[in-house]
Amino acid sequence: MRRLILMRHAKAERLSDSGQDHDRPLCPRGVADAQLMARELAARGLRPDLALVSDAARTRETWAAMATVFAEVPARFDAGLYNATAERLRSAVEAVEDEADTLLLIAHNPGIQLLAYDYLVEAAASPAVLARVEGFPTGTAAVFAVDAAGRPTYDGVFTPKSLGGGAGG
Repeated sequence: MRRLILMRHAKAERLSDSGQDHDRPLCPRGVADAQLMARELAARGLRPDLALVSDAARTRETWAAMATVFAEVPARFDAGLYNATAERLRSAVEAVEDEADTLLLIAHNPGIQLLAYDYLVEAAASPAVLARVEGFPTGTAAVFAVDAAGRPTYDGVFTPKSLGGGAGG
């Protein structure tokens, strides 16, 4: 893997028809923000070769909206990524790191934010960069270059708000 994109699902409805958190769908703003983020990543040459996606409705729908830009990119939906810890998410990344040049992981807070923070610490990021992942609003993507030894280097954090989309949160 040469690039890693860590993304929090886009903005979701507060409730689902079933009453279960796992089933919460994206709201219209979330769909628009996911498409906006996909267009931004593509414009920067960041096209994933594989997407690892939590099996929750809001993460699956985030990927579906992004797939309008990233057609034909395979996705794997994994129940183990639903509300997973940073350690569990890192294990999932490491399990497939040889399968993709650019890997996209779509998951949930707090795990995805904590993993981004861990990678930034490993990359010796400045306090200003570390502050960019605080809160990790919905639809946020943190991008890392990964060297041959597996060491991450900070390559950017993008929020829908910074791209002219939703307010995040």
